[in-house]
Amino acid sequence: MLTIFMLNCQSDSVKGAIKLSPKIFKDSIISNGAQVVDVRTPKEFHIDRIENAVNIDYFSENFTDSISLLNTKKPVFIYCRSGKRSTNSIPMFKKAGFKYVYELEGGFLNWKKESLKSISK
Repeated sequence: MLTIFMLNCQSDSVKGAIKLSPKIFKDSIISNGAQVVDVRTPKEFHIDRIENAVNIDYFSENFTDSISLLNTKKPVFIYCRSGKRSTNSIPMFKKAGFKYVYELEGGFLNWKKESLKSISK
């Protein structure tokens, strides 16, 4: 089912990930039971986040070790506040062995702009 969504997304060949619009990102994580990783700080994560996301802080000194604990055989869907940290983290996910990396275009700010469901504290 993911291949249907890929027709409506942008590939970032430099970083090796596919950027998905908020709607397609949402549909993809629901239909695939995906691994969703929020690379924002724990403080940001606890205020508001996408349901079922795990928090792995991009600024943590253990970031690379933490992402290597995820299942590299399954696609991973990543996001941050605006897209900068998630974009910068893509090479680390690829180096850890992830073949399929999907990024939320415009980050969580874009998700909220589209009024998609999140978990707020």
